[in-house]
Amino acid sequence: MSPLTRRILLINLAAPISLILAFLYLDQFRLGLIESRLTSLRYEANLMAGALGESAISPEEFTPTLDPEMARQLLRRLAAQSSARARLYGTDGQLIADSRLLLAAGRGVITRQLPPPEIDTPWERALVHVYERINAQFMTHLDLPKYVELPFTHANDYIEARKALAGDAYSQLRDLGGGRIMLSTAVPVQGLRKVVGALMLNVDSTEIDTRVREERLSVLKVFAAVLGFTVLASLYLAGAIVRPVHRLAEAAERIRTAKGRIAHLHIPDFSGRNDEIGDLSAVLRAMTTALTQRLDSIERFAADVAHEIKNPLTSLRSAMETFARTEKPELRERLLTVMQDDVRRIDRLVTDISAASRLDSELARTEAAPVDIAAMLRSVVDTYAVRAEASGGPKVELRLIEPGPYLAHGFESRLGQVARNLIDNAISFSPPGGTITVAVRREPRHVMFSVSDEGPGIPEENLESIFDRFYSDRPSEEAFGLHSGLGLSIARQIVQSLGGRIYAENRDDGTSGARFTVRLPL
Repeated sequence: MSPLTRRILLINLAAPISLILAFLYLDQFRLGLIESRLTSLRYEANLMAGALGESAISPEEFTPTLDPEMARQLLRRLAAQSSARARLYGTDGQLIADSRLLLAAGRGVITRQLPPPEIDTPWERALVHVYERINAQFMTHLDLPKYVELPFTHANDYIEARKALAGDAYSQLRDLGGGRIMLSTAVPVQGLRKVVGALMLNVDSTEIDTRVREERLSVLKVFAAVLGFTVLASLYLAGAIVRPVHRLAEAAERIRTAKGRIAHLHIPDFSGRNDEIGDLSAVLRAMTTALTQRLDSIERFAADVAHEIKNPLTSLRSAMETFARTEKPELRERLLTVMQDDVRRIDRLVTDISAASRLDSELARTEAAPVDIAAMLRSVVDTYAVRAEASGGPKVELRLIEPGPYLAHGFESRLGQVARNLIDNAISFSPPGGTITVAVRREPRHVMFSVSDEGPGIPEENLESIFDRFYSDRPSEEAFGLHSGLGLSIARQIVQSLGGRIYAENRDDGTSGARFTVRLPL
């Protein structure tokens, strides 16, 4: 049983167990029955004492006394209508009559309470055992004096009888053992306003215990059924939660400890559950897919880097070996030019590869902030405008399609790098005297800016592959080694990290050329 299953069981069982313990231990129901029985017992005692005071008094001139024989006969008739045991004591404390000793046909009859019937089923015996334990705990809590049955009793043996002879009614509870209680009350018997004796009534708590026992056993049976249902429901709930989580944890651990590729390792799919575990499963599967793609991307990047660096290194080694073997000045000069181009190419590759490798961690650490796209582009375009005037290159213009503001979440420096990469790419393919247009517009939920040139355009089959790493298709007149083929790949990486999209298309406005569009969330 997992720790989570134990917690679920504990939480679900706490409420019903607390409720049943409160019901059984507080025992207000039983105490109320005992108080009600004492009240009725006291009422019976007063009735009997009044009858004895009226009918069993020996008429004497000044001091009325009880007539023992008359008192016994009257007490026998009165006690026959009651379940209580009645004892009558004289003013000297001696026992005059005891209703337990009934005179019928010349012999005494003693009544005893029969034990409860045997319970056969094991679960009922278990419930009775629990009940008896709780009942014994209740008796310990009451801390009652023990009841002792004496062969010959005197009024001094019972505090209630002594109190009654002194003129006060008094009640007392005593422990009979076995969880039973003896209820006792004593009242004075008066004749002509003088105490002539004490009447004490006793009754055990068998009737009360039977009623309480039946009620408690009924409650315990219901509680046992509720407890069983709660346990089963808790185990089902725990299974519905614990087993999927355990499987997800095992799958995650297999992926963590995998020595090779993890593409063949799968996270269980619980997305059909439509609950939090399904959401967790979907997120873990998406995370694993992203991790697999990232690892594959790293492998491809490493392979591409090795290939791209190997080409200029091979060319450089070949040129150096040829340079060492030839003595022709014009050939040596051309070889030196080749070696310089290869060194520039390697330097450019190393610089761009270093920037690309730092880009992921930088984007992960940096917090996106609102960026005014129009202001950022205006700053970039102004820089290129000054450069165009100085060098006579293509003009760069900024066009705002509608009034601003054009605010998007992003990194201003990195979005500026995207704009510069796109403008540099457009300059490479623009004819002399051409115009590069940077346009900004806003949609209901996005900000878009595009860079359009007047060059030859892009072959339809290359509109997507131009964003691959190290893709390069430069104009023939451009100097070798100025570009690594990482500019557009880096631009896409930055835009996608912001939840945006970048794509290329050919212009369809009657002018030849290409258009690169960046779409960012507002």
